[in-house]
Amino acid sequence: MNMKHLIAAFIAAAAATAAIAAPDTYSIEPNHTYPSFEADHMGISVWRGKFTKTSGTVVLDRAAKTGTLDITIDANSLDFGHEKMNGHAKGADMFDVAKFPTVTYKSTSITFNGDTPATVNGELTLHGVTKPVVLTINKFKCIQHPMFKREACGADASATFNRADFGIDYAVKMGFNPVVKLAIQVEAIKQ
Repeated sequence: MNMKHLIAAFIAAAAATAAIAAPDTYSIEPNHTYPSFEADHMGISVWRGKFTKTSGTVVLDRAAKTGTLDITIDANSLDFGHEKMNGHAKGADMFDVAKFPTVTYKSTSITFNGDTPATVNGELTLHGVTKPVVLTINKFKCIQHPMFKREACGADASATFNRADFGIDYAVKMGFNPVVKLAIQVEAIKQ
C-alpha cells in the first residue's frame, strides 16, 4: 500500500470513529418536564410547587462520558395549585418574576457511572444570582420513542439549595427554613 492510500485509509478510519462517538443532542420535551420544589411553611407544613414551562438542550457523549445541560425555566409559570400563593410567590417578596422572568441552569460538567449520567455540576441562576448547584441523577433511561420514532431519554434528578443564598429570604427571620428541595422529571427527544 502506498503512502497516499495509507493516509486515505487513516482519514477514513478516523472519520468513522468520530461518527460513532459523536455526541447526541436532545431537546427538552416541555410537555413532560416539570421542575418541582418543596419549601418550608413556618415549620408546620411543606409547600410544593412546580414550573410548567421549561425549555433547553442536553448534549451527551456516552462513549466519552461527557455532556452539557442548558435549561431555561419561565419563572412566571410557577404553580402551587393555589392562586393566592402563586401571586404572592411571583411578586417582589419572592421570585419577583417581573424583574427576573427566567431561571436558568447551565452545566459545568457531568459525571458518569459507567455510561449513565450520575451527577451534573452546574450553575443555577435564580432571582438574578448565580450559584453552583449539583444535580443528582436518580434515574436515567433512553428508549426508542414509539410516537416520535426517535430516541428519547428521561431522568429523575434532585438537589437542595438555600434560597436565601439567591436573595429569596422572605420569612427566614420569622423562622422559615430556607432550604429548598428540587425534584425534576425531564424527558428529551434526540434531534
